[in-house]
Amino acid sequence: MRAGPWIMPSKPACLGHSEAAPEQPTAHGHLHPEGKMLKGQLPGTDKDLTPCPESLPTDSCQGPEKSPVLPLNIPAKVSNEDPQAKANPFTPKPPTRPRLERALSLDEKGWRRRRFRTSQEDLASRNGASPSRGSSQDEAPGPPAPSGPPPCLSTSLQEIPTSRRPPGSPSLWGNCLSGMISTSLDLLHRDGAAAGSTPRLAGVLPPRPVPAMEQAVVSHSLRTANKVDEDHADYKLRLQTRLFRAHSSLGPGRPPSPLACDNCSLRSAKSSFSLLAPIRTKDVRSRSYLEGSLLASGALMGADELARYFPDRNMALYVATWNMQGQKELPPNLDELLLPVEADYAQDLYVVGVQEGCSDRREWETRLQETLGPHYVMLYSAAHGALYMSVLIRRDLIWFCSEVESSTVTTRIVSQIKTKGALGVSFTFFGTSFLFITSHFTSGDGKVSERLVDYTKTIQGLALPKNVPDTSPYRSDSADVTTRFDGVFWFGDFNFRLSGGRMAVETILKQDLGVNVPALLQHDQLTREMKKGSIFKGFQEPDIHFLPSYKFDIGKDSYDTSSKQRTPSYTDRVMYRSRHKDDICPVKYSCCPGIRTSDHRPVYGLFRVKVRPGRDNIPLAAGKFDRELYLIGIKRRISKEIQRQQVLKNQHSSTVCTVS
Repeated sequence: MRAGPWIMPSKPACLGHSEAAPEQPTAHGHLHPEGKMLKGQLPGTDKDLTPCPESLPTDSCQGPEKSPVLPLNIPAKVSNEDPQAKANPFTPKPPTRPRLERALSLDEKGWRRRRFRTSQEDLASRNGASPSRGSSQDEAPGPPAPSGPPPCLSTSLQEIPTSRRPPGSPSLWGNCLSGMISTSLDLLHRDGAAAGSTPRLAGVLPPRPVPAMEQAVVSHSLRTANKVDEDHADYKLRLQTRLFRAHSSLGPGRPPSPLACDNCSLRSAKSSFSLLAPIRTKDVRSRSYLEGSLLASGALMGADELARYFPDRNMALYVATWNMQGQKELPPNLDELLLPVEADYAQDLYVVGVQEGCSDRREWETRLQETLGPHYVMLYSAAHGALYMSVLIRRDLIWFCSEVESSTVTTRIVSQIKTKGALGVSFTFFGTSFLFITSHFTSGDGKVSERLVDYTKTIQGLALPKNVPDTSPYRSDSADVTTRFDGVFWFGDFNFRLSGGRMAVETILKQDLGVNVPALLQHDQLTREMKKGSIFKGFQEPDIHFLPSYKFDIGKDSYDTSSKQRTPSYTDRVMYRSRHKDDICPVKYSCCPGIRTSDHRPVYGLFRVKVRPGRDNIPLAAGKFDRELYLIGIKRRISKEIQRQQVLKNQHSSTVCTVS
């Protein structure tokens, strides 16, 4: 039987070109941007269908009155010419080359602008989900890809094989190519119909030059984008480039992570990067942290680890002393004490010593934890009668501390009375050993000799260190505990007064304090004894630029107005001693005039302390801290913040505006 240009087992389905035909895809193919139908297949047959060219006469096609794939309002044209003319076979010609090249170039752009899939999308595609789509689909939604086999393009795209998979099996290239072609052609036709001229995709695709691309399935770009061949060199290069860009956002000075490699087993780890330094598995296998070296690369206390946290090898230290006078009432806010406005940044280590502390020591420690917040933990706390000492450290530094040890000395004749004495706390941080001593010496204007005795008892009675090895045993003295550590800070109420009488001191205080502080210190008993060398041998004190911290009327800024008329004095002091010269540098030395709950003002000092690398064979603290105290402090901060917000909300809601 002779028919038109299409030979079909059933009814012919040849359609002529009509200018009024709207854009409508069939169930098995897509329309050309100019209205033509691409070469494809009909369901249920393996024979190819060739579209009628534009030059084909309308009377050469036979079929029913209406096409099965066009709208009902477009009838097919039936020829009435000589039957002999219909018997002559006609070979259809492909569309003109300029139109196909235009559509093909847009398909190229659509493929080349496809983004790389993330690890989650890649895993989803392996589990049966559809592969990643082109950038045109990401930016503008297009028609869904057909579920059948992909249409075969004529001329230069005929190298792409037609999928012969069963209808129910997933087709990687079928879904991918059909989705990309339909999206590109749909955007081309829609834009061209709206503009009435040459189709444009300037609003969809970015105007940047597109590199050349092969039209075959074996194209390196397609294989790389779809991860078909992971062994290909181009795939590895593109993957490393993508990982480096994601990692570069962490900062220019950070080295590339060793996880940025082509390893499918680490695919889930490639999607995000940690700010922590990566740890190689071979280092975990081979490194023993029981024995260490000062310069070993894998040492926990070594130079490399120290440089990670302290590149200049200097840590920030805060030391404070306060005689609370046994008052149960605590200041409503401790920010002025722990977070002075002169310091732009919080310190790495906080050490607070208290004399005549409040009766509720736990409440005092909770207030310290609450003020410093969740970035700090209570490394250690100790008490000796009314003497309290609290050591708080940044929580990421607790791993580099040794066990914390403490010792006490009572300077009273009756040892059961612990109102006067000393409390010492020591530990090693990296390779630098620290000793902190808080003391309460004998009170009284003329009892200088008794205070000198208290000092001697303290340096001889503190039995430190105990288990932590001495960093320089050959430079230690068994009769002086302060010689056994690299850095020593001694602070407390030393009770040394200003001699000369109250009238002489008040006369100096009424003048300009900034000029006359040296004049006050000329009457200071402690300064005089230190010059003699009878106390605090080898110690230094930062320069004083504040008012005498003793003795005030409680709740007021006036000095003692009682009948005793005590002389204002610098009783509360902070001393420091360094085994190595210039390892301790004072930054700030001041008092807190806003805390008035005691007759003493708190005195604090900010220091920069040089830290040296150490060995791993010391007894480590293993990250121990007061967890219960930490949780209580966090809960208090949260509850106070909620109360503050509620108060602000009530203030705003209580404001009423009336118009009379």
